[in-house]
Amino acid sequence: MTRTWQIRTVTDAARARITVARLAAAYGVPTVERARLAAALSGQLRQCLTKGGPWVLTLDGPGVPDAHGAAGARGADSGALGAAGVPDAPGVADAAGAPGALDDAPGSPGSPHEEAALHAVLTPSPGAGAADGTPWTMTVPCPEPGRVAGTGTVPEDPAGLSEALLGADEDTAVVLDKLAAQEKLVAFHREELHQTNQGVLALHAELDAAGRAQREAFAAERRARNEAENARRRLTFLADASAALNASLNHDEIVRRLPELLVPRYARGVDVWLFDQDDDRHRPTTHPAAAVRAARTGRPQYAAGHPGGLPGVDDRPPSALDPHRPLLCIPLLTRRAPLGVLTLSPPGERWDPDDAVMLIELARRAGIALDNARRFEHNRDIAETLQRALLTDLPTRPGLSLAARYLPATHGLNIGGDWYDAFRQRDGSLITVIGDVTGHGLHAAVMMSQLRTALRAYAVDGGSPGRLLTRLHEFLHHLQPDLFATAVIARFHPDEHTLTWAAAGHPPPVLRLPDGRVRTLDAKPGAMLGIPLHQEIADHTERLTPGSTLALYTDGLVERRAQGIDPGIERLAAALGSFGSAELGADLDDAADRILHPLLSDSERDDDVCLLLCHLHG
Repeated sequence: MTRTWQIRTVTDAARARITVARLAAAYGVPTVERARLAAALSGQLRQCLTKGGPWVLTLDGPGVPDAHGAAGARGADSGALGAAGVPDAPGVADAAGAPGALDDAPGSPGSPHEEAALHAVLTPSPGAGAADGTPWTMTVPCPEPGRVAGTGTVPEDPAGLSEALLGADEDTAVVLDKLAAQEKLVAFHREELHQTNQGVLALHAELDAAGRAQREAFAAERRARNEAENARRRLTFLADASAALNASLNHDEIVRRLPELLVPRYARGVDVWLFDQDDDRHRPTTHPAAAVRAARTGRPQYAAGHPGGLPGVDDRPPSALDPHRPLLCIPLLTRRAPLGVLTLSPPGERWDPDDAVMLIELARRAGIALDNARRFEHNRDIAETLQRALLTDLPTRPGLSLAARYLPATHGLNIGGDWYDAFRQRDGSLITVIGDVTGHGLHAAVMMSQLRTALRAYAVDGGSPGRLLTRLHEFLHHLQPDLFATAVIARFHPDEHTLTWAAAGHPPPVLRLPDGRVRTLDAKPGAMLGIPLHQEIADHTERLTPGSTLALYTDGLVERRAQGIDPGIERLAAALGSFGSAELGADLDDAADRILHPLLSDSERDDDVCLLLCHLHG
């Protein structure tokens, strides 16, 4: 279908616009598109009328018009006039004689295959002398192509034309209504979007707050973990340092270990001031004022140009001895009174408060360790004095030399039950004895003294070594049923050059002959003294050759936990056999020292050591 209109006047333009709007509605063009087509066409028609000259409006669409819209009905519809397909045919008029409208073009039937759209083209009329201009075109879709109903007649009178023109604007009103509805919908969605945005912003704020809280929680957790690790590290150090300080009972060793423990982790420098040891072996007697105040008050002092902020520590001005170095002076407290002052300089600018608390606790433990060491050394000195007071000065006899050595154990009070003795009997013979009371400490030393005294009392009445040991066994069994002892008694006859000996549970004597051979006198000994068993301990006799040497000893000399006693006896025999008879006869004391040295190469001894050498001269 093709329709054309020749536009010369405003009335022509109005009629054409009305007809195009009706045809678009008939073809089912959507309201919005119809309104857009009508508005655009009105604007173009207004411009064409302003430019002047006839213009031709052509409308192409699918389908064939019905009887109401055909050329034969032109008299009924003055809006569909003119020659078919000839927009500029002169002298053409509608049935009412109104010029300007061209008829339908029945020769252009619509095809089912044509594009479902309306095409509007507005061009200048070539032969009418209209002003030149660019053709205007517009296309709108036709959802319902095919035959269309009649568009009705367009009235020619002004009133009818105006009414028809107003009716053509119904699409605009519908569009405006839809636009209002859309605006409401847009406003609704805008409000929804605003609320959504507010919710998103609130959500972001909550997420940000949650993130900050999470970061703060992670930071707090890291701080707590670091604090726990630091606390564990301090406690571990305090435990290890306390164990190291209390492992020794030598106060000089404890003083030496303090700097080794603290430098460089917790201090750059360490000074230990002990009140009763201001001599050349220790630190100079000039001490910081803070150390003196710590000694007087018993409170830790911090001397620096700035407050330390350390708990339990008094702040003091910088030390005049070293004003540029902070000092922490901690008293070494004991149960009775301060023992000294520990002065520290920080490893960095200052101490951490928790480190300072740990250092104060370490100083307290160091003070207790020093006090314990001093108490032990004092008691050890007393014990050694007592022990040596119980040991007899060896007698002298022509033709016989004696040498004895006693070494206390390096652990404990250095007092035990080992003893040696030598004394004369009425017949002129010489009794030598060496023994060992089980156990260690003061109780064993007292029991040893009682056995020594009892043996001397029994020897006044005479009797062989075996008989003397038998009486000691009965004495110990009745006096101390839960205490035992071992002993060896050897008697040298003055004129016969014989040796009578007896042993009770003791390591066997070792005899060196003049030719250098060494024998172990391991004839059957008696059992330990004091066991709940009746026994008669037998005597054994050896013929001695001048130049022979007898060694009596306790198990502390030959016994080692990892090796037993037999290898130790073999080492003693080898050491004794390495001497010549002349060496032993010339200086027996030196020989005793030379025997002990290889056998006691280790500095730590768990038991006392006794050695008694008896050398028979030629």
